[in-house]
Amino acid sequence: MHKLTLKSGREKSLKRRHPWIFSGAVEKVSGEPETGETVEIHSAAGEFLAVAAYSPQSQIVARVWDWRKREIDASFFRERIERAGTLRSHMLSTSQSVRLVHAESDGLPGIVVDRYGEIVVLQLSSAGAMRWRDVLVDAIEGVAKPQTIFERSDADVLALEGLAPSVGLLRGAAPPMHIRVHEADVMFEVDVVHGHKSGFYLDQRDNRLRLRALAKGREVLDCFAYTGGFSINALAGGAARVVTIESSALAIELLKRNVELNKLPQPECIQGDVFQELRTLRDRARSFDLIVLDPPKFAPTAHHAEKAARAYKDTNLLAFKLLKPGGLLFTFSCSGGVSRELFQKIVAGAALDAGVEAQIVAHLSAGADHPIALNFPEGEYLKGMVLRVR
Repeated sequence: MHKLTLKSGREKSLKRRHPWIFSGAVEKVSGEPETGETVEIHSAAGEFLAVAAYSPQSQIVARVWDWRKREIDASFFRERIERAGTLRSHMLSTSQSVRLVHAESDGLPGIVVDRYGEIVVLQLSSAGAMRWRDVLVDAIEGVAKPQTIFERSDADVLALEGLAPSVGLLRGAAPPMHIRVHEADVMFEVDVVHGHKSGFYLDQRDNRLRLRALAKGREVLDCFAYTGGFSINALAGGAARVVTIESSALAIELLKRNVELNKLPQPECIQGDVFQELRTLRDRARSFDLIVLDPPKFAPTAHHAEKAARAYKDTNLLAFKLLKPGGLLFTFSCSGGVSRELFQKIVAGAALDAGVEAQIVAHLSAGADHPIALNFPEGEYLKGMVLRVR
């Protein structure tokens, strides 16, 4: 097996079991490992540290598979996928839609597996994951036994790995254009082929229910509404009125269909750029009791954090200006390059500039099927707060 030898003193993070090795930490590479090939990681003193997947075109030059000296093969992947499924067995008994594998937090870097009933969506985002695609599909088929396995390896981060997107049917029957997903007494049609991520934001399940419990009698504004996850839960919770803003006409069309599916009153749908539409609502002196800001990823890496901070500040500042006294703001960041501490600081700055006083009512994160490994804090990509203005 080929080896990566680290520079002196650069083994500390690995000894704390952080699974990433950055290119600047590497002293030398022994041999000529192929992209995605398994390599051993050694300290400058020659101590074995881990086995990892090699990714020469990425700043993250290797991602750890295991801390023991072992073979990475089909049995390894089946074992990891079985373990991930067992840890979610309590959720699988009550929900059709669950994240079965959550990348590094389940010991499988660059591998995400989402289940929608009999359809499984596989997302790969690292060189090592791509190298083992066929083996992973065999393991998923053997453990989850779905009717369909569909690949959605089309995230922007693939470019950072020097990898091309890959989308298509891997096993079984082709998925229908829209599948129906049940979530706490409401239904959604999900497009696993073309929709965002794997078709639906499974990570927001608990947060949608929290909003539903607070929506009764309130006027709600849902920004970056996508196909209506928060809007429909607001309506199901008895909201007096819901206004949605979404840039995609196709997403709005599916949102309206989801509302009809649940026999709920149609919201006021605004198609347009959220930043501009928030300014228009401000200029028209509109106001709301509850606002949701769930934007797309503004900062995929820490390198983009400064630009993302401006976007987060602008949207939150405008939202604060639209909130009635005592109103609630559900605000989120799914940017891996923006920490929870930084996000709170940005939102605090927005409140200050908006001239409002706000309280944190709750901190929000992803659901239990999106766990955060203690040795990998970067796994907490979804950060949110419920804020109340005074």
